[in-house]
Amino acid sequence: MKTIVSVVSTLMQNRTSRTNLLALMKLVLVLVLLITAYSITFHMLMEREGQHHSWVTGFYWTLTVMSTLGFGDITFESDAGRIFSILVMVSGVIFLLVILPFTFIEFFYAPWMKAQESAKAPIELPEGTSGHVIFTNYGPVTSMLIRMLEENDIGYVVLVPSVEKALDMRDKNIPVVCGDPSDPKTYTRVGVEKAAMVVTTLDDVTNTNVTFTVRELTERVPIIASATAEQIRDALELAGVTHILRLEEIMGQALARRVIGNDAEAHVIGELKGLIIAEASPAKTPLVGKTIAESGLRGTTGVTVVGIWTRGRFEPVEPDTRIGEHTVLVLAGSQEHFDRYNEVYGKHVAEDERLKVVIVGGGRVGRATSRALTEAGIPWTIIEKLPERVRHIENAIIGDAADFEVLVEAGLQEAASVIVTTHDDETNVFLTIFYRRLRNGLQIISRCTHESKASRLHRAGADLTLSYASMGANTIFNHIRGSDTVLLAEGINIFKVNAPRALAGKTLMETAVRSRTGCSIIAVERDGERVVNPDPDILLPEDGALVLIGSLEAEKNFRAAFPCQDS
Repeated sequence: MKTIVSVVSTLMQNRTSRTNLLALMKLVLVLVLLITAYSITFHMLMEREGQHHSWVTGFYWTLTVMSTLGFGDITFESDAGRIFSILVMVSGVIFLLVILPFTFIEFFYAPWMKAQESAKAPIELPEGTSGHVIFTNYGPVTSMLIRMLEENDIGYVVLVPSVEKALDMRDKNIPVVCGDPSDPKTYTRVGVEKAAMVVTTLDDVTNTNVTFTVRELTERVPIIASATAEQIRDALELAGVTHILRLEEIMGQALARRVIGNDAEAHVIGELKGLIIAEASPAKTPLVGKTIAESGLRGTTGVTVVGIWTRGRFEPVEPDTRIGEHTVLVLAGSQEHFDRYNEVYGKHVAEDERLKVVIVGGGRVGRATSRALTEAGIPWTIIEKLPERVRHIENAIIGDAADFEVLVEAGLQEAASVIVTTHDDETNVFLTIFYRRLRNGLQIISRCTHESKASRLHRAGADLTLSYASMGANTIFNHIRGSDTVLLAEGINIFKVNAPRALAGKTLMETAVRSRTGCSIIAVERDGERVVNPDPDILLPEDGALVLIGSLEAEKNFRAAFPCQDS
């Protein structure tokens, strides 16, 4: 009974459903009047023929003829009566077998079934839900971030405006609530005041409205909002946003950092209270061809190699890991250490040796990449099909990036690298194959929107790929985890824990943390002092803290191996 009431309530809340139901009632009324008129006419014609029947018989005859059952137990003897019978039968076929069923299904049955489905769509979270993340959009970034939240046992819910999408996502076991993302009632139903964060990645105008709506209800909950234009920043800040997410800028800077042969300096990609993490390309430096042990980086500069990027994957390093020309080093150290590193290795590429980069795609990511390359002093050219995207860019070429003449004009034959930045993964795969066939030695860096396409791009010939979804998810997750954790844009996780008792009194070498968990200890804190890049023979404190670096899986392994520490 409760279900029927909820379905009827949902049905009657829709204005179109109410209008359709009224039209159906009018049609039924016309049918009742028609049956009554036929019954009266039946009596009149039967009286003329000398036959006497009750009014019940009149209605009975009318319905059997209109429904084409035609029992034949009551018949007219005159031609006028038989003509009337034909009229009743034809109108019955039209009304009872065509118009009424179609109208019933269209105006009542279909809306009723839809209302039943709508009644099943969740419109609120269970009472007492807290510490959850509220999403206003489900896309590649949200999908990637949800996997991270599930791995860390953090609750979440996705707001969707349509019942159909809510039911579809519910069938995929994704917690959803159906509601307007700009309606305060929606956020009340999902317990926004007890939430850990609100993440909105819709269009700029809607993101501003969402931020303003949430701030009407609570000032405490952090809000992360994406922005595609710099001018929207002021509106979001006035609405009360906590963090503004410019994924295009983050992606552009990351793509520009990966250009080899142009810049050997270390570029900062993350920091945790004075501990700096940076990337550096070893191409055209004496480091190429050497192992980590042979490089002597730690003794020469003070920095520690905590990992390398190889074909888009982060890998921990061992002393015998060899540094290749296409390897990207992930380094940890203090500012003093990196100043020394840049002094020793950053000058191996002279300004006049820096080769041009071709950027394919003049969208937001492509333009952000060009700005990052300009800041690094690296020459570049953009290829773009749509003139309006690059109207104010001088060194832009309008044309198809698969046209050989356009590529020659852009200088692809002399370029050191090509960066593919279009938002379509299939196009990026096609262009990667094409460029690899044209020049086998060309460095190809490609953006991919979906994480699943990265392996295809590598098979197509890309040297490096950066996932838009992964980068966005990592950036947001970094804010969710708080100040003692830094999840860098490319997926390296820096986290801080109190020193486990199981490791107290042991040297760094004796703990074998890296081989056991995949994490590397990059700093040790004790008595308020931090030792960055500790020596292998340092004794780990009992009451201090450790700063480690590794993937999310490596962090999980560490916490499982040493469950007694308090983070």
